[in-house]
This record gives sequence, structure tokens and C-alpha cells, in this order.
Amino acid sequence: MIRFATSHDLDAIQRCATAAYEIYVRAMGRKPAPMVADFADLISRNVVWIIPPHGFIVMYPQAGALHVENVAVHPDGQGQGLGQRLMAFAEDHARGLNLSRITLYTNAKMAGPLKLYPRLGYVETDRRVEDGFDRVYFAKLLI
Repeated sequence: MIRFATSHDLDAIQRCATAAYEIYVRAMGRKPAPMVADFADLISRNVVWIIPPHGFIVMYPQAGALHVENVAVHPDGQGQGLGQRLMAFAEDHARGLNLSRITLYTNAKMAGPLKLYPRLGYVETDRRVEDGFDRVYFAKLLI
């Protein structure tokens, strides 16, 4: 079941983000942005959904599209299709908001997401360095 995250989920979300992204710290030379996000603020803005206890997604409308800021699945939940379920949920949510496009980015060092998003129909739209992170941007038009 995917549901809105509440303040009671804060610790679980922070643990999930740390566990999901820690494998990239060495390759990136620093913590990825999702590891240091202000999840309390994001939860208070109602932009975080959770599949307790193994995954979550942060998304919100931005510039006429649904922007997916973060998708994380705890290593204990990986390989069960939770990431794909969260992305399908995002697509359904976008349609419910009458948005026909989803945007997102990932880090150029994150091999898993770089393989997953094209498999789900996302197209690379840009690459650039922002805030010291080498980011790869993707978009998907929803039909």
C-alpha cells in the first residue's frame, strides 16, 4: 500500500534514504543529495509517499509536469519491483493531476537508476553539473 508519509515515518524515511544511497558515496566523493534532504519539510508539504517500510517517493507539480525528486528503496526491499511500483504510482498521480509529463534527474554515478529509467520509457533530456553534482535529466510523456 502506498500512502502519504506522516511525521511518524520520518525516521524510517531517513534510514531508507541512507541505506539506499550509501553505495554511491564513494563513487561520488560525497553524500548524494537525497541522503541530506530535509524530509521533515518535505513530509509537511505532503509531497512524500511511502511503501512502509521499504520505499518512498518524493514528487510534486513543477513547470507543468510532475517532478519526481527522489525514489528510494531500502536494500532489504530491492528486487521486489517496489521502485517500478513507485514510478507507476507517480505516473497515475500525474494523470490524476492532468499532467502529461514526468521529469526527474539522477546522478551520473548511479548506474541502477540510469538503467531503470530508460527501461520504464524515460528519455534522457540533459546532462549538467548543479550544486557540484553531475546530473542526468529524464522525462516521460504520458499518453
